[in-house]
Amino acid sequence: MLEKDPMNYSLLTYAWVVFLSCWGGLVRFLGKNKNLSWKQAILSLLVDLITSAFVGIVTFLFCQHAQMDVFLSAALVGVSGHMGSRAIWMIERILEKRINQQ
Repeated sequence: MLEKDPMNYSLLTYAWVVFLSCWGGLVRFLGKNKNLSWKQAILSLLVDLITSAFVGIVTFLFCQHAQMDVFLSAALVGVSGHMGSRAIWMIERILEKRINQQ
């Protein structure tokens, strides 16, 4: 099971995951924040990027666990980065259902 250890992936792999998920978060930010002051916009962008990076890494780890194709994994990382906190909510629901089935 060592091949599934998150520490076995290179920093470059994680850099790509964070890049793709933050790119999705940036697209979301650009589409939703039209009437903010500069301070509010910068704070909102930082929150969106941090959230996107987190959910992108979690999505990547789920994809690796499920042994998904690298291209499908990349697409899901980008989409989940765009979804941000909505993706976290969806992951919570999936985990709750799985725990309640046991």
